[in-house]
Amino acid sequence: MPLTDLTLAQCLALRPDLDEPADLDAFWEQTLREARGTGGAPGFTPVDTGLTEVATYDVTVPGFAGEPVRGWLHLPARANGPLGCVVEFLGYGRGRGLPHEQVLWANAGYAHVVMDTRGQGWSTAGGDTPDTAALHGTVPGFLTRGVERPHDHYYRRVFTDAVRFVDAARAHPAVDPDRVVVTGVSQGGGIALAVAGLVPGLAGVMPDVPFLCDIRRGATIAARPPCTEIAEYLRLHRDRTATVFATLSYVDAALLAARATAPSLFSIAMMDEICPPSTSFAAYHRYGGPKDLRVYEFNGHEGGGGHHRRVQLDWVRALLTAPRPETPTTVSVLHDPRLA
Repeated sequence: MPLTDLTLAQCLALRPDLDEPADLDAFWEQTLREARGTGGAPGFTPVDTGLTEVATYDVTVPGFAGEPVRGWLHLPARANGPLGCVVEFLGYGRGRGLPHEQVLWANAGYAHVVMDTRGQGWSTAGGDTPDTAALHGTVPGFLTRGVERPHDHYYRRVFTDAVRFVDAARAHPAVDPDRVVVTGVSQGGGIALAVAGLVPGLAGVMPDVPFLCDIRRGATIAARPPCTEIAEYLRLHRDRTATVFATLSYVDAALLAARATAPSLFSIAMMDEICPPSTSFAAYHRYGGPKDLRVYEFNGHEGGGGHHRRVQLDWVRALLTAPRPETPTTVSVLHDPRLA
């Protein structure tokens, strides 16, 4: 995989000027206020997974418009007291999967909440949450679903679901509401960044090779879907460019990340053809809180994989077990000691 975007030096110096809607904060305040006002309580039903060291619950949370969104809650089987919690959002096309599949964080001693992504679950893991919006005329996928109007856009519903999942995690008796970290890979990383900008008081944020950042640039340079969905849509609807990107600005994770204050650990891969590194760096540079970064120079969209999971385990342990000092901004470039 050759380098197809800016160089690392160019990405580190990048300071993109993104178009931000004047009513972005008001838009999301109203959206979340309406969602929280729909009522309904989260449900947690025990599930027998065959595992002895992890207790798992089938989760249903009232999300956007109060619609039920599914997920899993994993807890260490013999945990005592409120736990630190990792809330995880999933990559594009992936659903919540089977209840025994994602238990790393519970095995590390944390509560772990996994959110199903509405309308998805057709790639590497099945899903159980429909997207009920009746929309037509979109490119297959999700980026152009409701793209003519911010209130109709698919990711308005998804980001709202994600905020409501954090609300539900914080309210659970097994969770310490002051020690909640959000994370995700690709689409999940973009959702985590959006949540970080929309929910105050998070303990930490871990976006990996995040999608949904500097969406306009992604639509012009990404070599592979999903960003190509936008170009495909505009190839036909030549007169809608301004409308499309105005709508997408309301769900651009790089804009919402500027409102975040929690410590963060980013990962970015320099040979990523799906989420070009310059788009992820746009979110990193604009991020409003303390930030740490791992760069994987010779990886594509798989990013740091298991190596990065190990970095995250150490980072979360230090974050949730120690007093919170001021976290400096640091950058680590893996595999090239000249740039570390």
